[in-house]
Amino acid sequence: MTKFLDGSHNPHHLPLRPFVTTTHTPLRAGKPGRKGIPKRYGMDEKISPEKKDMTPQEAREYLNYLMTLCIRKEESFGPLAFAFGRDHDLDRLGLLAEEQFNLWMALSEAFADEPKRFKLKLEALQKAVEVLHRTQYADQALLRELRREIQKTEAELGIYNEAYRGQRPATAEKHHIIVETDLPDYFLTIAQRRATAYYQRKFKLSTEAHTAQQFKNPGTERKFQPDEEIVHKEFPGACAPFMNARTNAFHLMLPFDLKISRKPDEPLSAGIRIWYAKMGYSYPLRYEWGKLCSYWSNEVVALALDDPNLLFVSASEVKETELGAVDRPLPPDSSPEIGLPRAFLEGSNTLGPYVQIVCNIKVWFDANNIALLLQGAPDLHEYGLIGASGLVVRTYGTEKVAAYAESSKKPWQEGLSFNYINMHLGLLPGTDTAFVPFNTPIFSVYPVVNRQGYAFKDVRTM
Repeated sequence: MTKFLDGSHNPHHLPLRPFVTTTHTPLRAGKPGRKGIPKRYGMDEKISPEKKDMTPQEAREYLNYLMTLCIRKEESFGPLAFAFGRDHDLDRLGLLAEEQFNLWMALSEAFADEPKRFKLKLEALQKAVEVLHRTQYADQALLRELRREIQKTEAELGIYNEAYRGQRPATAEKHHIIVETDLPDYFLTIAQRRATAYYQRKFKLSTEAHTAQQFKNPGTERKFQPDEEIVHKEFPGACAPFMNARTNAFHLMLPFDLKISRKPDEPLSAGIRIWYAKMGYSYPLRYEWGKLCSYWSNEVVALALDDPNLLFVSASEVKETELGAVDRPLPPDSSPEIGLPRAFLEGSNTLGPYVQIVCNIKVWFDANNIALLLQGAPDLHEYGLIGASGLVVRTYGTEKVAAYAESSKKPWQEGLSFNYINMHLGLLPGTDTAFVPFNTPIFSVYPVVNRQGYAFKDVRTM
């Protein structure tokens, strides 16, 4: 096995040549530190290749530091070497062709052994070939081996791309889900934009985290380095299914803050509703003259304000600056900013321990082909709430007769089922108060294949 000048073994499969260094600070065996490399590149220092005005001497010292990380199979080598090669012109920095070759070869071996990383691996191999012709040890055998490795990587990347794309059938006509609502601009357009921005702010990977995704872990030789941020890559935003659950849904949110609490303390400013709500039974209440009364009459109910089955639901004034059309009737004695949340509160209800926020969204869909999965937004629990899930598979079954007669009045309704999308929210166990800021995704709607349209099959029967 080829050795570097410091006596360390080359950890890579492809044959690297001896590392050439002209620096006056030679690498030494032992733990990399202030004696083996310059102080500013010590292992206990914050390392960054982002300095754009490196001198040739600084660049060579940094390259020596990187190759030390490589020899020691440090997890940070890949991200640091990738950033160094990406952000600098190595020729302009005066690095020898031999030095550049070793860097690109080591980097090509550092990428994770996953086909989706092979494009970057190919780039590193190709750059190694480009500088090989300028090295002292350029020979045809090594060039042939490199080209075979490039061909192999290209072939494997092609297999991956073909499988990833899959065989796409002829484009079928889209299934339309037709929405009727009294806040069409907000629910259909503005809320979807706000949800996208919310998830980007929350889960977007930093440049460093995105780079770290490309590189493999050293396996059993991996060291415990929880504070080495350059190797941090286990983030939710790096998981495609995790993000798909958030970006491939129709989102329901509110243009005002919402608070649900078991305590009457500090309600939000626009209005409040009170319910007695437990599994199997709920009842609307109001608070008058220091007493809890029926919402519909002056009947006083014998309940203390700290009864564990009470729910106090309040809302703030509208905080979204772009509402668009508002077709919902609003209370005449208040401004639109106060009237809209009050209208939501007045239209809300309870179902057992769940508060039903009525959104006035009616959807029409082809129930022979699709159903609608309604559930709390994936991150709803972070706000102290749980959403009641439901699968809408056909026309709503408990509407008034007039609604069913209406379904046959317009040509586009022919053959479609209708149902309603609302939010059913309950407090998490052990939670007394939940607060959801305006424009936070609260519920998610996922169109799914109708149960009659698929079947699970045991592969042994195929």
